[in-house]
Amino acid sequence: MRILVTNDDGYNAAGIEALAAALRPLGDITVVAPETNCSAASNSLTLRRPLSLRQAANGFHFVNGTPSDCVHVAMTGLLDFRPDLVVSGINNGANMGEDTLYSGTVAAASEGYLFGVPSMAFSLVERDWKHLDTAVQVALELVTRFRDQPWQNPLLLNVNIPAVPYRQLSGFRATRLGRRHPSEPVIRSTTPYGDAVYWIGPVGTALDGGPDTDFGAIASQAVSLTPLRLDLTDHTQTQAVAHWVGDR
Repeated sequence: MRILVTNDDGYNAAGIEALAAALRPLGDITVVAPETNCSAASNSLTLRRPLSLRQAANGFHFVNGTPSDCVHVAMTGLLDFRPDLVVSGINNGANMGEDTLYSGTVAAASEGYLFGVPSMAFSLVERDWKHLDTAVQVALELVTRFRDQPWQNPLLLNVNIPAVPYRQLSGFRATRLGRRHPSEPVIRSTTPYGDAVYWIGPVGTALDGGPDTDFGAIASQAVSLTPLRLDLTDHTQTQAVAHWVGDR
């Protein structure tokens, strides 16, 4: 099996190093990741400057661009083969609910999915890599299952993993995305020169965190597996829009 590994925390992050090492026995691993941390980069591509692709001493490739850039460059310029799977992570923090709209981790996986390649995004829900070994074990189990039981059609799978010892996990649960309350207000500060600056505030708490959601699974210490789709059309509203615009 040929696996393209990427992330949004940067090629030297603890999560991607542990992930690549764990997956290496499963097949041929190619790592292409951002040069620097690109959290919340979403699906952005770099179009107004050239990108460089370099290789670190450990064999990882890194790009001076976004997570989506990394997968795009790998798929269309670096690799002379089509990977069987794209794996993104392990992210330093959760990607649940509306997080998925902003997440570079999910964006990297979705870029692979756009190319028709099955893709998984892995996130450890607490920061500072607490219980990273649990997330690594979960990722290894799911990728091994994919190798032994590949999906019939490409799938984009968003996986969130509780930051607890592996033996304390309550299982694996297929979920839907929950919803958060609006983000906290921006934090205003002042530069030494007296200019006002603003920091984006913390994410909101769970608004819809029912047992069938990613929030609900994590609250019960279960691994959350959410299949995502990229069709943003609100099909329930097309007739309303047609009626509103009328006969033009």
